[in-house]
Amino acid sequence: MPLKFAANLSMLFKEIPDLAERYSAAKRAGFQAVEVSFPYECPVEKLVEVKEKEGMQQVLINSFPGDVKAGDLGLAAVPGRETEFQETLELSIKYCTALKCNRMHVMAGVTPDCTEGDRPALLRKMEETFLSNLKYAAERLSKDGILALIEPINTVVSRPGYFLSRQDQGVEIIKKVGHPNLKLQMDLFHVQMMQGNITNTIKEFFPYIGHMQMAQVPHRNEPSADGEVNYGFILSYLESLGYDGWMGAEYMPAHGKTEDTLAWLEKYR
Repeated sequence: MPLKFAANLSMLFKEIPDLAERYSAAKRAGFQAVEVSFPYECPVEKLVEVKEKEGMQQVLINSFPGDVKAGDLGLAAVPGRETEFQETLELSIKYCTALKCNRMHVMAGVTPDCTEGDRPALLRKMEETFLSNLKYAAERLSKDGILALIEPINTVVSRPGYFLSRQDQGVEIIKKVGHPNLKLQMDLFHVQMMQGNITNTIKEFFPYIGHMQMAQVPHRNEPSADGEVNYGFILSYLESLGYDGWMGAEYMPAHGKTEDTLAWLEKYR
């Protein structure tokens, strides 16, 4: 089954300052779908207008991250902010429904600094909070036809201290929540950075995957750049498994403009 690729507009086409204009750039480059990590600084009406004009499909957004400048990267696992999580989830749902987007990455958040002695209790509390908030989010999002996703993010270079960092941890959380509207967002860049063994990791957790993303390792560049991952092999393997979801191209162009890094996309147009 041929794979489908979505341009992550929070990383690609950043040479264009205006987020809405990146939709048009993605269409010109040959993408039929986009994902946006954080669309909240742009009025949703403006994004809807350009998305509809270009005939693009919106396949993913992230939940509202909180105060990023203060160190937030999601609220779902942060004790004491449950009300804020539920309130901002409604904003995220507003963006999803307006953009006709049926997947949302519900971001966990960052583990606060603490002593080693306090760390085990803090992590237990964060997991309890995460489970409770995910049960709420999975049920709430199901009412609007939006699939809830959780994504393990590597703590090596992307976000030290992020609460959810390994695929097995993510699947264990999904099992504990036990809601059919919760799946795993597997970013192969994070898989390789945290644990490697990509092929067997995909095979083991394939039934739990609701969305995938990719970038070359270790510098998070285009999949065709020099690096650790043989994406020709990995993408062919996903085709053999019958993966029918979207693959988000969430990378930082190594050199020049985004359009200069898209030779890998030609065979999938």
